[in-house]
Amino acid sequence: MEKPPIRPTADTRPFWDGCRNRILRYQACEDCGAVQRIPRGACANCHGLRLSWRDSAGQGTVLSHTTVHRAPTAAFKADTPYVIALVDLDEGFRLMVNARGAPLAIGQRVRIGFEPRGDQAVPIAEPETP
Repeated sequence: MEKPPIRPTADTRPFWDGCRNRILRYQACEDCGAVQRIPRGACANCHGLRLSWRDSAGQGTVLSHTTVHRAPTAAFKADTPYVIALVDLDEGFRLMVNARGAPLAIGQRVRIGFEPRGDQAVPIAEPETP
C-alpha cells in the first residue's frame, strides 16, 4: 500500500518545494524577526504580513522521541517499528520527523536529511556525525 501523497497548501508550498530539492526551509517575519513554528499567512508574534522563507542549515537537537510499534494506517505497517522525533532546529523552529540511523537520545544533535516519497521528499532526522 502506498503512503499518502504530500498535498501542499498555499502556506506550505515553499517548504515542500524546498524538500523536493533537498533544502529545509522555514518561515520568518521580516517585521519583527520571529521564526514561525507553523507556516501561515501572518506572523504569529506581531501579525505582520511580510513573511519570508529562509534556508535552514538542517541541524538541531532532539527534544523528544518515541518508537511506533503500531502503524496508524496499513500504508505504514511495513515500516514498524519506527522512531518519530521532535527536533528543535538551530534557527528556532521545530519539526516532527521520522528518524533514521542509530538510536536517538534526548539532547542529541541531529541533521535533517530527506527521504523520497513519490515525486516529493520528506525530511528525516539522522544522527549528526563529528
